[in-house]
Amino acid sequence: MSQQDNDDLTPTMTDGYKPGEKKELSELQQMDANDESLNKWKASLGLSADKLPFPNDQRSVIISALIMDAGERKVVMDVSTPEKIAELKNKTIVIKEGVDYSFEVEFYVQRDVVSGLKFLQVVKRMGIPMDKTENMCGSFGPKLEKQSKRFPTTTAPTGRVARGTYSVRSKFVDDDNNCHLEWAWTMKIKEDWE
Repeated sequence: MSQQDNDDLTPTMTDGYKPGEKKELSELQQMDANDESLNKWKASLGLSADKLPFPNDQRSVIISALIMDAGERKVVMDVSTPEKIAELKNKTIVIKEGVDYSFEVEFYVQRDVVSGLKFLQVVKRMGIPMDKTENMCGSFGPKLEKQSKRFPTTTAPTGRVARGTYSVRSKFVDDDNNCHLEWAWTMKIKEDWE
């Protein structure tokens, strides 16, 4: 991977924004331990290190799927394991030109709080960047339940020039510059779905 490829998926930094100091989950649980209302609020957040949907998986953020929703058609990209990601490399996702679509991510958070989770995506055609997306997911505490975030709708380009194959790189990163998942896949814009 070239330096240019790495730069494509570097999150932008907001002037003046400085992420807070990273605190372990145990530290957060001990803060203001004598404040009854604050303790109730923290309990309602589900901040518990023992909430492990996947106890044998050491990751703190487990991205299970990226879903492309175009209304009439949904495409689920299973990215839960390296094997599933490898399968995606051999599959081309077809998008009908001019269709409105959005992405939704499904994920689990365990072991620790993740702050400022972001979704980054770069779309290239013949090595030339065509689109770069950066969407904030938010900050999340550990939960047994799957969590999700839907991103804004976009429109696929239209016309003969727009039709063709595009290489896509997607990445999930947080405020502490931890990369939780990065993978490459291919999409093809066609006149129709097939």
